[in-house]
Amino acid sequence: MASRWHLAHAVAAVAGLALMLAGLAGLIDARGGLDIDSTRVGSAPVTLFQAKCAAPGPVVVVAHGFAGSRQLMHPFAATLARNGYRAVVFDFPGHGRNTAPLGGEIGEPERADALLASLSDVVDYARDLPGGDDGLALLGHSMAGDIATRYASAHPGVDAIVAVSPYLSLPLDQLPLVNLLFVYGEWEPGIIQDQGREAVAAVAGIDPERVDADVTYGSMDDGSARRLVIADAVEHIGVLYSAASLRAGLDWLDAVFGRAGAADAADAGIDHRGPWLGLYYLGVLLLAWPLALKLPIVSAARQGAGMATDWGWRRFWPIAVLPAVLTPVLLWPMPTDFLAIAIGDYIALHFGLYGLLTLALLWRAGALPRLGGASVAALLGAIALVALFEMLALSLPTDLFVSSYLPAPHRLGTVAALFAGTLIWFTADEWLTRGPHAAQLGYAFTKLLFLVSLMLAVALNLNELFFLVIIIPAILMLFVVYGLFSGWIYRRTGQPLVAAVTNAFAFASAIAVSFPLLG
Repeated sequence: MASRWHLAHAVAAVAGLALMLAGLAGLIDARGGLDIDSTRVGSAPVTLFQAKCAAPGPVVVVAHGFAGSRQLMHPFAATLARNGYRAVVFDFPGHGRNTAPLGGEIGEPERADALLASLSDVVDYARDLPGGDDGLALLGHSMAGDIATRYASAHPGVDAIVAVSPYLSLPLDQLPLVNLLFVYGEWEPGIIQDQGREAVAAVAGIDPERVDADVTYGSMDDGSARRLVIADAVEHIGVLYSAASLRAGLDWLDAVFGRAGAADAADAGIDHRGPWLGLYYLGVLLLAWPLALKLPIVSAARQGAGMATDWGWRRFWPIAVLPAVLTPVLLWPMPTDFLAIAIGDYIALHFGLYGLLTLALLWRAGALPRLGGASVAALLGAIALVALFEMLALSLPTDLFVSSYLPAPHRLGTVAALFAGTLIWFTADEWLTRGPHAAQLGYAFTKLLFLVSLMLAVALNLNELFFLVIIIPAILMLFVVYGLFSGWIYRRTGQPLVAAVTNAFAFASAIAVSFPLLG
């Protein structure tokens, strides 16, 4: 059980720290040359990006999508600010640090009205900035792309819109007469990309299949210009970090406002934080591996049911597969609005019921989780150390440079409610897949089954759970990262409950912070 600190571990620790420092240096440098000021407009936190000592330029109000936050839009804001624009990012109601709940249901007028009202307040703030009459553009991702077009259709004076991966609710003939750019990721669902093609085809007078990417149709002189851009090898979130997306948005606004000079530069101040983030998170993984060897040993003999063993999986299959199939079927007719958090309440139910079914099957097999002679002090100490590392190395930097990730005080109750569901599932899953002779493939297989189970839930209730399709890649990424942590933690501590508790809290916190609070 006792693992020694070898030369390889020391090298990994040093390399991990070096990569983390290099990544942080690159992320901090990405803010170089910019004035970044924060304020509040009503309940909405607002951040203004502009180049230091630069003359006021056109204002671009940059809005995030559903389950996003203003940090997620920083790559666009920084790129635009370096090129002479003043970029304003903010949190919609129910999102990020905005304490006002989001009203209404998906597709209901009340929700659109609440989002429009928030955008309108921030636009008014932007227009009041020095030189605010130099021009106004809107840039919106996903949900905000739709809200931006709705706002422009009701408020004259918007010069351009950059709609990144929007899902439009307005009929094509009601889209505003505003120079409109559509940007999508290559790996996004075709149903979303098709909307952009149809909107461009409407002004071009051609079939959508004949719309070519990177070609401007219509005229900028009368505001009818539209263009479609497909960013290579990215999905719904990656499109926000793609250099092609950032360049396309900048080029479009430069063309609208007659500011072609900046776009002629080789790099044009494009924000390249994606590689720096990758470097930083790689460093976190490298550092976590040797640091896990410093955790206290919780159980002298490794605990866990270990039903997926190197010798055979016969008892493992029903325990792993049945909850994956039964959970979405049993939840299909049940209400999912017991928490004031969109989509997250269903995910909490899915985790909880899935875990209860797994525990019931483990009970029938005589393999329920137990401490197994573990030291309670060592168990609590290991949990505290892992939680501290994850908060300092993952949660805090993610909150600063990626998206809202640390729970604000008004979300702590939601975190606790979600933790009740995630803890049940992670406890059952860690116990099922860990053990003295457990096969590594079993752990990965149950995570795949969980994602398949969510997809089945979406198929059964597409209207209410469609957004799960978009966030499944994010859940997969969390499974990979925290799954690696889990393996290293278990090999040192010998007790599956350490990673069960810390992973459950990490997922509960991520869900509670990401999804909007509802009124």
